[in-house]
Amino acid sequence: MIRLSLCVFFASAQLLVFAQLRPAHLLCENLSNPLCIDAAAPRFTWQLTGQTARDVKQTAYELRVATDKSFREVTWSPGKIASDSSVQVAYRGPALRSGVAYYWQVRVWDNKGHASKWSELQTWRMGLLHPEDWTASWIEPGYDEDPVMRPSPLFRKAFNLHKTVKTAIAYITSHGMYEAYLNGKRIGDACLAPGWTSYNKRLQYQAYDVTSLLRNGDNALGAMIGSGWYRSHLAWENQKDVYGKTCGLLLQMVVTYDDGSTETIQTDNTWKSATGEVTYSEIYNGEIIDARKDAGPWTTAGFDDHAWSGVRLPGTPRDNLVATWNEPVRKHEVFHPQRIFRTPKGELVVDFGQNLVGWAHLTVNGKAGDSIKLFHAEVLDKEGNFYTTNLRVAKQEDIYVLKGGQTETFEPHFTWQGFRYVRVEGFPGDLKPENLEATALYSDMPKTGSFTCSNALINQLQHNIEWGQRGNFLDVPTDCPQRDERLGWTGDAQVFSRTASFIRGVDNFFAKWLRDVAADQFPSGAVPHVIPNVLGKNDGGSAGWSDVATIVPWNMYLAYGDRRILEDQYESMKAWVGFMEQHSRDYLWNTGGHFGDWLSYEGANTDQYLIAQCFFAHSTQLVIDAAEVLGRQDDVNKYTALLKNVKDAFLREYATPDGRLISNTQTAYVLALQFDMLPENVRMADVGRLVDNIKDYKDHLTTGFLGTPYLCHVLSRFGRSDVAYTLLFQDTYPSWLFPVHMGATTIWERWDGQKPDSTFEDAGMNSFNHYAYGAIGDWMYRVSAGIDTYDDAPGYKKIRIMPHLTDKLDFVQADLDTYYGTVASHWKRSGDAINLDVTIPANTSADIYVPAADATAIAESGTALNLHPEIKILRKEGNYMVLSVGSGEYHFVCKE
Repeated sequence: MIRLSLCVFFASAQLLVFAQLRPAHLLCENLSNPLCIDAAAPRFTWQLTGQTARDVKQTAYELRVATDKSFREVTWSPGKIASDSSVQVAYRGPALRSGVAYYWQVRVWDNKGHASKWSELQTWRMGLLHPEDWTASWIEPGYDEDPVMRPSPLFRKAFNLHKTVKTAIAYITSHGMYEAYLNGKRIGDACLAPGWTSYNKRLQYQAYDVTSLLRNGDNALGAMIGSGWYRSHLAWENQKDVYGKTCGLLLQMVVTYDDGSTETIQTDNTWKSATGEVTYSEIYNGEIIDARKDAGPWTTAGFDDHAWSGVRLPGTPRDNLVATWNEPVRKHEVFHPQRIFRTPKGELVVDFGQNLVGWAHLTVNGKAGDSIKLFHAEVLDKEGNFYTTNLRVAKQEDIYVLKGGQTETFEPHFTWQGFRYVRVEGFPGDLKPENLEATALYSDMPKTGSFTCSNALINQLQHNIEWGQRGNFLDVPTDCPQRDERLGWTGDAQVFSRTASFIRGVDNFFAKWLRDVAADQFPSGAVPHVIPNVLGKNDGGSAGWSDVATIVPWNMYLAYGDRRILEDQYESMKAWVGFMEQHSRDYLWNTGGHFGDWLSYEGANTDQYLIAQCFFAHSTQLVIDAAEVLGRQDDVNKYTALLKNVKDAFLREYATPDGRLISNTQTAYVLALQFDMLPENVRMADVGRLVDNIKDYKDHLTTGFLGTPYLCHVLSRFGRSDVAYTLLFQDTYPSWLFPVHMGATTIWERWDGQKPDSTFEDAGMNSFNHYAYGAIGDWMYRVSAGIDTYDDAPGYKKIRIMPHLTDKLDFVQADLDTYYGTVASHWKRSGDAINLDVTIPANTSADIYVPAADATAIAESGTALNLHPEIKILRKEGNYMVLSVGSGEYHFVCKE
């Protein structure tokens, strides 16, 4: 009997261990243990884990912050707080100090009577919060630069340390892109640092813990700078030196010794400068590396730099410096040659099988002076030859000159290419697969979403959407990665932003970029076409492009529950709506130049001012929504009145009393329906007109950049998911699957970038990696799979699972990692039954729409629904039974 009791005791204890409530996946400012935060009130996020029971909710939490790991020096400890908040909980303690490391923990209580232990120890470090915290000086090369080639300058500083180092933090930024070194080792693994911002207003610096790279005695710091966005050619008409003509470095390393004293090693007039093997580096044109000009071990302490030049101190102000908000660009996937072949023209070409953004890595043996050229292209032409006409004037060319006498490896430092194919010239001997590989570069955003289904073409479309995002989310959301453009086009970014938030964690990525949207916004309120703005003055503002100021902040709020992004962008949002109001007559905005429904199907032209009026209304509505979230009731009233006037003006100018629009196009009806521009009594008639138009085009879409994101959403909202699926599965031009049939591995700029006969569209504007049309992904995730969040409980605090089924698919599976945990919706046909497997993370709730005639037709985990008191039956809605659930895994089987 005693033995049995002991067994029961130990078994129960084991269950407690394995089911113990635990806060995990802890983040500060949406990052794990960040080294440089300049937010005055950092925010903390955690997930509730360890519980297998259903309907787990947090009832209270306790945070503590200290400047030591043992919490003897507590900075803030507000005690137990009754709250279910676990995402972006703001620090409310005393003012935080520049450069100081803080430690934090959290513990939680749940509605099941459990209390967790303190979480694992987490940390963050504050950045340099004030301009006076910077004691380093900007330095520039002290030699006379070659004004044509502009080789990458090298900077170095030797120094000596005589005490035991406790910590060392290096703060670095540059005019141009930098790679920094300490004692011969690379500092960090970021590429293309410091990233791209509106440099004259906001220049990011990075912080690195370099403690392990230092040693007692002699040390050396070094940095190499490339022209980068700072002074490379950008945009057109031979424009260069947008931010300045001379590369520069700013570096400040704070060393703290075991005895508590500190020392700062910083850029000043004691540094040296020279040039090395990178003899040319430009974003569009590529890089030239001449290994014969290698400067030797110049980043090490014993290097003789007596022949090097000094440096100049330009006296550049430091009041535009900001900490880095977003994840850096890093190296990711490595691709190996799928084939090496000769084209009909006799060119030696390597096919990597994937259109990617990054660079090729070369391994070679040859003689001193051998020159190897790598050219990059996205596609082959109809005859199978290497095709670069669509690059316009961008060369996308890397040249490597060998030192000789050994195996040598090369890859660029301060440029990147968009390519699937590489043409090789000058390679000594036979080119083998091991001589060349391709590395993908993109911002290191965490992967959050996945989508698969029973159709291979749709899965390839999803693959293409993902790779379009990877290649074009390179610190800023660029339009394309290969031609002489690569700019942060605002229209592309706003149409894709919600899709992007499913595939990757883009909260910080867009928060950083939106700061530049506000910084570069014109005094009139208009938003430039590209951000950072390198196109100069243009006060016009274009509908659907300038609306990035309202649409992206709201989408990020919905996706992440990020209230601060609305606070930060609110004045920018209002300024844009103010511009439209100022340039309207009787609330009709029919002035200025607009891109319209860019690249729509030929002949399906929508009146640009009809489009403008729709976006005028939409942005006004988003300001109302933001004002409600932020508690700005006066603004709610003001913009609600404005919205009514804007919609009334739309009806007077563009619609007949029965709802017929002056532009009989898919985009016209889609935008009018999506933005509720029409009275409810005529909306279904316009849905009919939209469907008829689709049928007139033999079940093809005709929408461009602005209509496409909303097309399938509108159809599903008004009960025509069948037509939406017909469009999704259409595989002839124009359609989403036509490029897939043509072998695409990314999303194209045009519906027919390569035509059915394999010839090309206008080479003047024909990118094969352009993510805008990938916005269909949002419909695939939120409608086909059915994972969505409620506007009044954003960030998936309250989830809606409402899959839209079709007989064209046997199954759909989607998973999304939210700040609360993983949400999953998997539906599958099994004979005449539907299986719906759903995962809801702890501390959230969900409404699940089960496609069933009534509750008696639904079983959950093998038993009748009425045997599950934790599942509440809310109502019948259309073809669904709506159920309310808490967290947990659910397995429904039903008959449609």
